[in-house]
Amino acid sequence: MFRVSLLIALLLVGPPTRALESDKEQPIELVADSVDIDEAKGVSIYKGDVDLRQGSMHLRADVVTVYQVDRKTTRVVAEGRPVKFKQQAAEGPVEGEARHVEYEVDSENLTMDGDALLVKGEDRMRSDRIVYDRVRSIVKAGAAAAGKQRVRISIEAPGK
Repeated sequence: MFRVSLLIALLLVGPPTRALESDKEQPIELVADSVDIDEAKGVSIYKGDVDLRQGSMHLRADVVTVYQVDRKTTRVVAEGRPVKFKQQAAEGPVEGEARHVEYEVDSENLTMDGDALLVKGEDRMRSDRIVYDRVRSIVKAGAAAAGKQRVRISIEAPGK
């Protein structure tokens, strides 16, 4: 059953849905009610209705922590009830939500934990943990992503 779930999860993505190439070259912009910045540690904590954008990616959260090395952003951690994100891909928008989201800037991997949901068109994937490679459009969920819950998937009917 696990293999069938994994196969369906991989089919959910369908033809490659790649992030817009220009996204990773865009600046990360944040808006929040407050921010605490520790330049020595390279950590900034944004709180209150946080709105993060990078190119076509848009993320909303309650708290966002940005980690930097040599003034270059390396990782973004978002928490919320839920954190929501949306990204424009070449074939259409990809949306998701979870209670905890980590974005590795260099690899462009988005890891969603806690009631995670990923939506592309009419296709939906839900699990406790989903890992989404924004660039290569590779999705892992459930046990394949070191999660503990089974993956629930709804795929659009053929010919629709």
